[in-house]
Amino acid sequence: MDKLKVGIIGCGGIACNRHIPAFQNLNHLVDVVAVQDVDLALAKNVANDFHIKNIHESYYTMFEQVDAVAICTPNKFHAEISIAALEAGVNVFCEKPMAMNLTECEAMVDAAKQAGKLLAIGYHYRFTDAAITAKKAIGSGIVGDPLVTRVQALRRRKVPGWGVFTNKTLQGGGSLIDYGCHMLDLSLWLLNDIEPKEVLGKTYNRLSKLPNQLNDWGPFDHEKFDVDDHVTSYISFNDHSTLQFECSWSANIKEDTKHLSISGVDGGLNLYPFEIYRPKLGTYFTEQAYAEHDEGIAAQRQAQNFVNSCLGNETLIVQPEQALKINKIIDAIYRSSEIGQSIKLNEL
Repeated sequence: MDKLKVGIIGCGGIACNRHIPAFQNLNHLVDVVAVQDVDLALAKNVANDFHIKNIHESYYTMFEQVDAVAICTPNKFHAEISIAALEAGVNVFCEKPMAMNLTECEAMVDAAKQAGKLLAIGYHYRFTDAAITAKKAIGSGIVGDPLVTRVQALRRRKVPGWGVFTNKTLQGGGSLIDYGCHMLDLSLWLLNDIEPKEVLGKTYNRLSKLPNQLNDWGPFDHEKFDVDDHVTSYISFNDHSTLQFECSWSANIKEDTKHLSISGVDGGLNLYPFEIYRPKLGTYFTEQAYAEHDEGIAAQRQAQNFVNSCLGNETLIVQPEQALKINKIIDAIYRSSEIGQSIKLNEL
């Protein structure tokens, strides 16, 4: 094919602010030819803003004129639309998280295999300079066998007050399934896709159910808030390493915190800012590198990888089986909090 014909399903903020611009920046390889949204007026406005020719009331009719789709809907519809597209012979890029739960993820992977089509999931943190540099450092043996990974994805009073982020029926969860999933995916990727063994987790939403909220990201209805706004977890892996994890939309902390560090047998590293720690020349070395976490650049690289993979020139950086594993951990954290005890992953 000369160019990949792409359709956009769901015309909200993530489509307009990230995916449509990223694909249109690759106009030598891609034509964004169609949009679809349940809000037809919104779809028409987006099509006009981005000079996209075709507007569809149903995504099924879109499948007839595209090679690939980008699914930018609420989480509830990820599996349904992905499977329909794959069965129609269309490659799929689906926003994170992969789906609402492990069962839906498994159905998506099966559909991709049956159709022989690509299924990519939008974990764009892997495409940042910080992540790429860390992956190279770990591959070179700087860390050695990992022992403890520490992760924090914490925001100070930033519950998303727009869209459906606080709606459990449409999203499946809150801060964990929306924000923490990025850091879980990045961690497991850096740890060479190791197998999680057991998960102990606790979720909270007490803070966001209080009246008179002070929130930087817009008002929300505290009475209808039914998702997690803070999550902690302890994850153990089959190689005997562990991961200490915490995420929040609304923590009462000094400032937003993004942290990912790995302590290994031979050395350690930290991503934000990027540093390497190791014994060397009889003393303690701390080495720094300029490796930023630029999500705009990462989104562009992600789009490039998907397009080139559809055209047969690359391999997907985020494989669907890897994204499925993140949902498995998420399910285990929610289940562990519900029953008050750890969950063995082979029991899910």
